[in-house]
Amino acid sequence: MTVERRVRRVVTGHDANGLAVIVSDDLNPHIRRSPHRAGVTYHNIWTTNRTPAPVDSVDPVTEAMSLVPPPGGCNFRLVEFGPERDFPPDFASAAKGFAELGKASSALVSAAQSRHPGMHRTQSLDYGIVLEGEIWLLLDEEEALLRRGDICIQQATNHAWSNRSDAPCLMAFVLIDAVT
Repeated sequence: MTVERRVRRVVTGHDANGLAVIVSDDLNPHIRRSPHRAGVTYHNIWTTNRTPAPVDSVDPVTEAMSLVPPPGGCNFRLVEFGPERDFPPDFASAAKGFAELGKASSALVSAAQSRHPGMHRTQSLDYGIVLEGEIWLLLDEEEALLRRGDICIQQATNHAWSNRSDAPCLMAFVLIDAVT
């Protein structure tokens, strides 16, 4: 069983005199779960819709979170992965879960071509950092075990995440719109 954490989000900005100030200091309100992806919780922290990124936003995150970043933008999120033995994935639920994530349903790899129900590919450059626990990165034919402190640079390849351990895994992700 996973215990959902609450994440503190401190946002800085400038006051009317141009001095650096804390604009907000609260628990992140943007948490997303799906009955179709049991054991997975998304903490959507920040999003941008262009580069260079605007630095005058108070809270650009919307509840209609998309897996893929906006064109020319990026998404920053934390994802909790519960142990798969507690939340065994299946292809039908994965399809429904990805369909809830905006344009993500087209990112899902077909069951006939996938070695894991969560196998997907996005048009993005993703930086994934394991903050707690461990998780397997699955590719088409290879896999790698990532542990706390390990970093994955995902370059728009087919991939899935599989938590084969007995404990939750927490990862930080930055997804940047990319061309392939």
